[in-house]
Formats: sequence, C-alpha cells, structure tokens
Amino acid sequence: MASSSGKATSSGGSDEDLQRLMDQRKKNRMVSNRESARRSRLRKQKHLDELKTQLSQLRMENNQVMATISVTMQHYTNVEAENLVLRAQVTELSRRLDSLNQIESIMSQPVDSGWGGTEFVDEFMGNSLSCVYANLPILAASDMIPY
Repeated sequence: MASSSGKATSSGGSDEDLQRLMDQRKKNRMVSNRESARRSRLRKQKHLDELKTQLSQLRMENNQVMATISVTMQHYTNVEAENLVLRAQVTELSRRLDSLNQIESIMSQPVDSGWGGTEFVDEFMGNSLSCVYANLPILAASDMIPY
C-alpha cells in the first residue's frame, strides 16, 4: 500500500504540476492579452492623432478655397458690372450712330432752292453736326442697371 500511496502522491504531484502549468499559461495569456490591448490602444491613439492632423489640414485647405472663391466672386461681380456698363454704352452708341446715319441721309438729299435747281448741303454743315454728337458724353454707369 505504500507504493500505491506513493503513486497517489506522485499523481497528486502531477495534478499540482499540471495545475501550476495551466496557471502559468493563463498568467502568460493575460500578460500577452494586456500587451496586445496596450498596442491596440497605441495604434488607435496614433490613428486618432493622424485623423486630427488631417482634419486640421483639410480645414486650412477649405479656408483657402473659400477665400479664393470669395475673391473670384468679387472679381466676377466687378467684371459683370463693367460688362453691363459696356453693353449700355454699346446701346447708346448704336442709337447715336443710327441718328447720325439718319441725319447724314437727310443732309445728303438734294434740297429744292425754289429756283428750280437743287443744291446739296455743304460739307461744313455736315461736319459741324457730327462734332456736336461726337462731343456728347455717354451716360451709362453701373448703378443705372439693376442686378
């Protein structure tokens, strides 16, 4: 019986050794899991920091784009106003040209002097009327045209 109790002790020792081995493995797993969790937190923090940096850069780029758009819109508004003034001037100059062409047409027609002959209006008279129209200012401004 002594030998059987010795076996029980050795098998009991085996059970204790097995338990210690399992406890050691469990402890190693816990340490490994903690280390893995720590690395994961570090990766997450690094990713978060990179995202914050990217957000900051994108905000700066967005501000620059918005400033560029603002300047471009102001330039467009100025060009559009100038374009409207030029169109009004074209209209006014077209009217003046039509008027001058009518005057020139009338003045180039023969005039009955009453003596049975026809006379043409002299060149001085035609040129003097042209000078009057040529010296009139063009009255078109950007504030005259509603947007």
